[in-house]
Amino acid sequence: MKFSLPLFFFGLLCFSSCSSQPTSKTIPPYENIMAILDTVYQMEQTPIRQRDEMMDKFGAESDEAQEFQKIYKANHAVNEKKVKKIIDEYGWLGPDVIGEQGNQTLFLVIQHSDYEVRDHYLPTMRTAAKLGIMLPRHLGNIEDRTATDLNRLQVYGNQVKYYRETQTFDVWPIIDPANVDKRRAEIGLGPIAEHLKNRFKLDWDLEKQIQRTADFIAQQEEAKK
Repeated sequence: MKFSLPLFFFGLLCFSSCSSQPTSKTIPPYENIMAILDTVYQMEQTPIRQRDEMMDKFGAESDEAQEFQKIYKANHAVNEKKVKKIIDEYGWLGPDVIGEQGNQTLFLVIQHSDYEVRDHYLPTMRTAAKLGIMLPRHLGNIEDRTATDLNRLQVYGNQVKYYRETQTFDVWPIIDPANVDKRRAEIGLGPIAEHLKNRFKLDWDLEKQIQRTADFIAQQEEAKK
């Protein structure tokens, strides 16, 4: 078979040019992202666990607990920049791309951020939940945290606050506490009594929480006058 000389060199040039194009711009380095998020997860969660252990042992405002709180805060400032860069560049990445822990790490860091950061990414997370690349229970946590930021009743009962006046932890007031377990089940969360006992060593008292919700609503109504 014979080739004309110009056509042969044109084909050779095209092959050489096309085969040497970098692929990093079109195929995100997901393995690198997973490695980054693994480091972020350890930096974020380890001092939190250590802080909580010190809180259980010495109290929430003890020097021991505050020492690990400072470490966590410093780590989080670094972690937040990394996670924001990933989301801004690639969007919300699902567990099929970066693994379950990587996906959870995105949620945890945004959950732990200030209100302005959570509010900025809330539309992205709502869309991700609809697409099935963010767990509904993770979005529920974000929605509850946002409600506390805005001084509103939370929906699922995920948020617990430390009340300095009593030096105790308690659930942030909830919409319709009697039906909270039904709402929790709809997004894949277990009963609130189990959540409070396992996570915070607190007992769920429905009648008490109904009264706290009523008091919260009354205070808000009074503030509007």
